[in-house]
Amino acid sequence: TSEQIEHLHRRFKQLSQDQLTIRKENFDSIPDLEFNPIRGKIVHAFFDKRNLRQESDGLADEITFEDFLTIMSYFRPIEMNMDEEQLDRFRKEKLKFLFHMYDSDHDGKITLQEYRNVVEELLSGNPHLEKESARSIADGAMMEAASICVGQMGPDQVYEGITFEDFLKMWQGIDIETKMHVRFLNVDTIAHCY
Repeated sequence: TSEQIEHLHRRFKQLSQDQLTIRKENFDSIPDLEFNPIRGKIVHAFFDKRNLRQESDGLADEITFEDFLTIMSYFRPIEMNMDEEQLDRFRKEKLKFLFHMYDSDHDGKITLQEYRNVVEELLSGNPHLEKESARSIADGAMMEAASICVGQMGPDQVYEGITFEDFLKMWQGIDIETKMHVRFLNVDTIAHCY
């Protein structure tokens, strides 16, 4: 809505310190991100050219307000008047955003190493969990992904990684539409996503 865009514009100005663009270091002032274990991935997602719907690959050095709106549009809540086709497109956009967070080398696949990195980051705040345990969790999840996406694999077969199509299969039945959204509370807080 126009009210939400105004809200986001105030937040953009606050983050950019009244500049025309935001740089990665501007995100250092967001208290909610300070202790988030995947803070780096979240910040990168804002500058990932794939999420900015640009033709090129890589990361942007800075983003404009329009870019900021593009990123925040991935977190808009569902609208009651959406038909099935719109809901499907809406869901795929959200999942593509998440997929890009995992696919750090931009090759179109989430490899075991990329998945291990995310799991290790997520669990890094737990002092009782060793790195080897985090790797085992990631390895088990990747084996589960392979069984969902490929089915029974032969002993000499290697699962190369999760493609976006695989990612869609894995998220089937999970209500991403209502979990990955923005709540507008007040200008002093950044949008919350679940």
